[in-house]
Amino acid sequence: MLNSNLLRKLDMQDLMVFVAVYEQRSVTEVSETLCVSQSTVSYCLKKLRTSFDDELFINTRSGMWPTHKAATMYRHVLKILKTINICHSGIPSFDPAQKEITFNICAPEYFELLILPNLLKRFIGSRFPVIVNIQKFHRDIPNDELMDGRFDLVICFGPNFHRGAKNLKSQVLLEDDLVCVVDKNFEPPEGEFSLDTFVARQHIFPTPWTSDTNMVDGWLSKWDYSRQIIARANSYVAALNMIPGTDFILTLPRRIQMLISNDAKFSHCKPPTGLPNFTLEMLWSEKPGQNSANNWFREQVVSVCAQDGLL
Repeated sequence: MLNSNLLRKLDMQDLMVFVAVYEQRSVTEVSETLCVSQSTVSYCLKKLRTSFDDELFINTRSGMWPTHKAATMYRHVLKILKTINICHSGIPSFDPAQKEITFNICAPEYFELLILPNLLKRFIGSRFPVIVNIQKFHRDIPNDELMDGRFDLVICFGPNFHRGAKNLKSQVLLEDDLVCVVDKNFEPPEGEFSLDTFVARQHIFPTPWTSDTNMVDGWLSKWDYSRQIIARANSYVAALNMIPGTDFILTLPRRIQMLISNDAKFSHCKPPTGLPNFTLEMLWSEKPGQNSANNWFREQVVSVCAQDGLL
């Protein structure tokens, strides 16, 4: 943040004038060098003097003499201008059209269904030779694989699932909630499940990632409840196909339910009050994260989420 509101009125031209006057000591020469009028140079100097509360340059017969404060400021202002130039053209950028590149991602099925298809369409539409390899997410954050570059990116659920992971950066991609999917013939009369009616039925549990625990059962245990899981499926779609003709409950992320559930066959109902929402987040290592290709890929993921209204 800036120490003074007066500094907010300065722009790059003011700083360029400061450096030029310091180096050339002549308003006339600065005017010619920067291709601006002398009145513009004088106006910039006035802004600089007001903003820094100092005369900065004393007009003498031998030229503009810098004050002590101006002499102290010079190297810092020069560094600011050099840094701005680096931001403009000195940071290497990744060109996805140059050569084939593969990104190795660890992600749950949720990412594959909701985000990956449009991400790949974007690459194909732009003729980018990009290959995306997805590995199923397991119980723990693959911290070592991120650190040594075996994974370029990890997609996981949150919040706070990754709080124990070290030296990783994170960004929330979207938020979602859970919904109960049932056969239309076994919809609860009230259109939603209470805690008691929820645990009274049998459940299908999709395992889009490998884990001994899950958000639903973790939440139930806090209230000293448990549910009976009659079958575990390897995917959301497989779990959904087990529902017709039964009174089983399948608890799905709402965005997935909207994507794969047929309204002619299934009803979606509100889960018990208090069942928490969740986030989808991406994690990356600070060290590989400096790679311009990885930066570019993360930007594409965020862009697709924003374009699809997920953010």
